[in-house]
Amino acid sequence: MTSSAAVRGMVAGAAGVAAMTLAEKLEQRVTRRPNSYVPAHTLERLLARPERPDDERLGMNWAMHWGQGIVMGAVRGMMAERGVRGPVGSFLFLNLRLLNDQALENATGVGAPPWTWPVDEQVIDLAHKAVYAFATGLVADWLVEGPRRVPVSRAGWTPAYGLPPEDEPAFRPAGRG
Repeated sequence: MTSSAAVRGMVAGAAGVAAMTLAEKLEQRVTRRPNSYVPAHTLERLLARPERPDDERLGMNWAMHWGQGIVMGAVRGMMAERGVRGPVGSFLFLNLRLLNDQALENATGVGAPPWTWPVDEQVIDLAHKAVYAFATGLVADWLVEGPRRVPVSRAGWTPAYGLPPEDEPAFRPAGRG
């Protein structure tokens, strides 16, 4: 894995955070949902900083919001370099991003497990993280060269329905025709 892939992934992560932030601001106009300061609370706890009122946390909020997305972008860049690309790569990355958020928020005592949230908040969080993951993936796949050797496609068991013919065993021992 190269540092170039990680750095380019960080650029992709910044693009993903920009897309997610735009989606959040558009959603907030429609739903009238206030800004979340969970990122600031989480960073305060991670840095063992004293708690401050939300109106004094904007810088801390943006640092965590943008910083976490940019750093996680490095992972997506390395995924792209190793061939974990496209929509499946972005879907897998979405889960890494959700895991990262929840691990930090719950380990610091700031968050609660997402299954305890109201359903509308779960949907909103998943939608925004999906925007981030797929935007980051799109940019990472564009910026980072994938592996030179592409896996060879393998034929299915049979042309019809994917089942083995009745006269052949379903599995063959390794190393035998």
